[in-house]
Amino acid sequence: MSTATEHGNRLAGRKIAVLMESDFYEPEILYYQRRFAEEGGTVHFLTRLWGNDRLVFRGHEHGMPFEVSESFEDVDEFGLRQYAAVIVPSGIVADRLRYTEDVDELPPAAVFLRRAFADPAIVKGIICHGMWLAAPIPSVIRGRQAVVHNNLLGDLRNMGGVFVDRDVVVDDDLVTARTGNHCHLFARTIIDRIGHR
Repeated sequence: MSTATEHGNRLAGRKIAVLMESDFYEPEILYYQRRFAEEGGTVHFLTRLWGNDRLVFRGHEHGMPFEVSESFEDVDEFGLRQYAAVIVPSGIVADRLRYTEDVDELPPAAVFLRRAFADPAIVKGIICHGMWLAAPIPSVIRGRQAVVHNNLLGDLRNMGGVFVDRDVVVDDDLVTARTGNHCHLFARTIIDRIGHR
């Protein structure tokens, strides 16, 4: 019979990127912070810093403050390859991150996500409303099996995604989950996927 100790180092030396902005779902973000570390991984919360050294975001449910000091805009190709997974969380994070000043330019966060999708060695995790961030880059979802929050069914289908009615869906290097309340199943699946790579 296996024990937690035997599995406690499955992410040893591995880095996990979680994109962040305001209106995040606190229980989900706090779960990732602890669960991936429990497996020996290091979690890096990345955002667009807008020229600041750090930003403090507020949670959606309780207004919990969360400070972020790392920017995805500073991640070069070598740096991106250091991440075992890139996660787009639930809440309104993805909607805030898909802002672009120039309507003829992709949002920087969508560019970062597209770069992650270009590397099949990186597990891409998108949960609940996180799929909003993929809307400007539908080619990364077209033909892929996925699940989203019921409110995003039209978005997924407009991107050419194939909806699968399960709480967590795996399509090779893409892991999707239905809602933020499924973050435990989602995280476990991502840990398993990283362990098989």
